[in-house]
Amino acid sequence: MDSGDDSDVPIEPKKGKSKTPRKTKESVLKQKSPAEFFAENKNIAGFDNPGKSLYTTVRELVENALDSSESISELPVVEVTIEEIGKSKFNSMIGLIDRERVDQELYDDYETAKAREKRLAKEARDLEIHAKNAALGKKVKETAAKASKGRGEASFFRVICKDNGKGMPHDDIPNMFGRVLSGTKYGLKQTRGKFGLGAKMALIWSKMSTGLPIEISSAMKGHNYVSFCRLDIDIHRNIPHIHIHEKRENKDRWHGAEIQVVIEGNWTTYRSKILHYMRQMAVITPYAQFVFKYISETPDKNVTIGFARRTDVMPPIPMETKYHPSAVDLLLIKRLIGETSKQNLLQFLQHDFVNIGKPHAQRLIGEMGPEFSPKMAVKSLTSQQLVRIHQLFRQAKFGDPSGDCLSPAGEYNLRLGIIKELHPDMVATYSGSAQVFEGHPFLVEAGVSVGGKDVKQGLNIFRFANRIPLLFEQGADVVTRTAIKRINWGSYKINQNQDKVGVFVSIVSTKIPFKGTGKEYIGDDISEIAAAVKYAIQQCCIQLKSKIVKRIQAREQQERKRNMSKYIPDAANAIYDVLKEAAQLHTSKKRKYEGEDAEILRKVSTRALTTETLKEKLARHVEQVDYEMALEYATQAGVSDEPREAFHVQSLESENNFIDLHSPVFVFRLFQ
Repeated sequence: MDSGDDSDVPIEPKKGKSKTPRKTKESVLKQKSPAEFFAENKNIAGFDNPGKSLYTTVRELVENALDSSESISELPVVEVTIEEIGKSKFNSMIGLIDRERVDQELYDDYETAKAREKRLAKEARDLEIHAKNAALGKKVKETAAKASKGRGEASFFRVICKDNGKGMPHDDIPNMFGRVLSGTKYGLKQTRGKFGLGAKMALIWSKMSTGLPIEISSAMKGHNYVSFCRLDIDIHRNIPHIHIHEKRENKDRWHGAEIQVVIEGNWTTYRSKILHYMRQMAVITPYAQFVFKYISETPDKNVTIGFARRTDVMPPIPMETKYHPSAVDLLLIKRLIGETSKQNLLQFLQHDFVNIGKPHAQRLIGEMGPEFSPKMAVKSLTSQQLVRIHQLFRQAKFGDPSGDCLSPAGEYNLRLGIIKELHPDMVATYSGSAQVFEGHPFLVEAGVSVGGKDVKQGLNIFRFANRIPLLFEQGADVVTRTAIKRINWGSYKINQNQDKVGVFVSIVSTKIPFKGTGKEYIGDDISEIAAAVKYAIQQCCIQLKSKIVKRIQAREQQERKRNMSKYIPDAANAIYDVLKEAAQLHTSKKRKYEGEDAEILRKVSTRALTTETLKEKLARHVEQVDYEMALEYATQAGVSDEPREAFHVQSLESENNFIDLHSPVFVFRLFQ
């Protein structure tokens, strides 16, 4: 009898893949160029998607244009054009022939008969529900039919930005646009940019989305030629690939730059952001003239908006400054030593840092230890000695840096920009003094407006950093949180839910403490900045409170006048009835009146004093009381709060020398 034990039976190996371990390839050390890094991480520079890329391209070109004009003290004139490029036109630009679809099922937007039937049935049900709601008188929300659009159907745009700035040297143009992390704005000073990429990132995005090169026309003042350059970028080697680089005749004696780039974008989703950006830029730079054009393939969708200049008073040019000792790290100290022209340690401390005089430098060197001396060569410092210097810098006490290197918009320009773009009923502005965080100077300016056109009910917050608008990630920003959570608007007679309140805060600094990879908001964790923002907004609210209280008093006075005038007929009739009865008693000698009383009763008896006479006298009395109260109100106010038409005086001869005397509400120009 078999026991079922098959242990002696040989087991055949299973057929399958061999379990021999694969030989792994030896890892090869590779490196990326800066251009390649930003191409792979384009969201860091604000190129998250086609719509955001279009917005960021416009922003970078506009800010470069403003910097260029301001660097030569030229009142900026910036023209921005976005031209829509259809698929056929784009294909002809790159030399591609349009082809009709052959295999329809291959495409992402292909719809089967069953899917089409389901879609049509759903649309029919929606129409039926809308019809029932309309018959019942309910509000019906119009839903636009969504057009099915495949992933491959991209939208392309030509972005053109022209300015009247200083232009660029002919030989520097290729590197300024075709080499990432090369430019003229690096250094410790207030700058508009966030990464120092400028138009380079737009070129990288153009290279990735269209493959088309960028075109630059540039002319400098006094030059009789225009530099024209067409180039793209070798992303892997981070060098420019030049197609054309030549000099052309400058017949019009124009100076500035004109940049053209073709990129993939999305105008529909980012239209409002781009227009808001242009409007807010006009607020913070009222001395600039902007012209924005959108050219569509369908002419009825074209957009042209002009933002006129309202003043010729420009802020000072930001100055490069030296580092504050408390704001440097070990790597920066090493770099400063490598770049310094000073020979010994005493001279290095005195001349390469702010707020270190000779006596202070000598005390610091004495505190460093016996191995340090004022005359020792600064280039001979060891790594251990550099660490000791860094430690002392972090622990020692230094004076705060001054804000002389900063260039705020100015209270006058901020007020003028708000009035120009929003036309508010009331506006108050405040410009604080320079303060310090982590060794970096910063300055906060604020404006608060009430009322105006195109302003929604509630708080409308406008944020600026180094005079550029911040439109994204508003909720986490220090300005938003301060305005919503830390300001008691009711104590200033402002209703933050019903009134149209505009809150404008501009922060300038040599280092803006942005948060997040996109650098779109300023964190709420720096107590010095949060306190300065709160104080600036409160100062504006205090100014507005006095105006609001005076308006409330004037409104109450007018209401009292209306109420008094309303009861004049009834009061006149009642008084006349009393006088008529008294006159009858006086005539019948039942009661005797003398003097003025008798004279009044006589006039009543002879009809010299009637009800109409009393009405006229009471009306004159009300007018007199109102006049006296209005005079007292005007005396207390000092100035009339009636709406005034703004006007701006332009100089007739630009060659005149003049001195500007600044005030919070005006600038007085004294010609010499």
